[in-house]
Amino acid sequence: MRTDDGERRAARAARVPGRTRATALLIALRFGYAYNWFDIGPALPRIGASFGVGPGYWGLLVAAFLIGAGASQVPAGLLARSRGERPVAFAGVGVLALAALAGAFSPTFGTLLATRVVAGIGAGLFFSPAIGWVGRLFGPGERGLPVGGFSSAFSAGAAAGVLGSALLVPAVGWPVALAAGAVGLGLATAVALAVVPSPPPLPPRAPAGGRRVVVGAWRSSSVLAIGLAFVGFEGATFAAGQFVVPWGEAVRLWPAWLAGLVGSAFVLPSVVGGPVGGLVSERSRRHRTQLIAVTVVGAAALAALPIAGLAAAVAIGAVFSFGYGFAYAVMYVLPHYWADLPAREVPLAIGVFNAIQLGGGAAVAAAFGAIVQAGSYGWAWEFAAAAQIVALVALVRLRPTGAAHRPLAGADGRP
Repeated sequence: MRTDDGERRAARAARVPGRTRATALLIALRFGYAYNWFDIGPALPRIGASFGVGPGYWGLLVAAFLIGAGASQVPAGLLARSRGERPVAFAGVGVLALAALAGAFSPTFGTLLATRVVAGIGAGLFFSPAIGWVGRLFGPGERGLPVGGFSSAFSAGAAAGVLGSALLVPAVGWPVALAAGAVGLGLATAVALAVVPSPPPLPPRAPAGGRRVVVGAWRSSSVLAIGLAFVGFEGATFAAGQFVVPWGEAVRLWPAWLAGLVGSAFVLPSVVGGPVGGLVSERSRRHRTQLIAVTVVGAAALAALPIAGLAAAVAIGAVFSFGYGFAYAVMYVLPHYWADLPAREVPLAIGVFNAIQLGGGAAVAAAFGAIVQAGSYGWAWEFAAAAQIVALVALVRLRPTGAAHRPLAGADGRP
């Protein structure tokens, strides 16, 4: 997509003071949010030993976070629309930090499971308001890099969570390792709360009222298409991020530090994939082709993991993770360019398709754990790859992206 000179001049004139600082600190919170999501993966075998549960229950633990995050996506969008992005995003990341800290000292597996659901709820409350906030700070043609960077901070934090936990858990035990991530996120939240300025005012509310908008978001063919098409990718990504380290230790007999390094390869390259995807999405409207290509390549790579050695596993992780970062940056840019979606509804639209992805992804992750419990990591990896491909059928309902650009902060539909 390209903007004309008038649009570019309008975007420059409407630039928001402090937007670079705000974006950087929101990216830092996104990093910490992801760390506390993925640091539990390397701890799963020791958590299982502490509570006497096997891989099937590990899958439930992974799914619990996804269920909480999925359940809070739409409420987050609605609250951001009525209250603004700032209070909702900061409340969410605060809940996540507190729940992660409580989970670190859970007396029973059931308590830990409950804290992961609450942590997921906090994550969901943070995400769509925060990414909508970042998108509104930038004008037409400028959103790809900051939105892609925000999206990719998830991968950087996830990689740090996987590797950091893999190193800390054997040294200090899983409770202290998980508590360290929670405390770090809490401190970062306090700093950001004190420093990050408020976003620009939302455009005036559309006269049709809230009820019609919510129904429209659920019935939008593009919102539903994006949600359903990436259920498989969502589930495969979280299964890979949480189970690669236990798989490396149990099947490949790698030491914890080496398994952690391989696990980080399944999330870290998204740091590059996100900005690349964001930039490409701004320059070409062939979004369906972009999304299908990176998903199919990533799924094919994941399907080869059962026969991969060390070097091949790292390469597979890099391909898979780059594709994830690319695809999600594209889908998070798209709502800003749907002409029939008012600017204040972007967090809600993202919340709707994220809720679908996370709910379906939780089922995929739980099924992955059940397959491992039955005795086969190999079939579990093949299942995850197949789920990605099958779900892509939903993209037939994705509408072509229009040429109209979302104004920076003015009234809906008017620069």
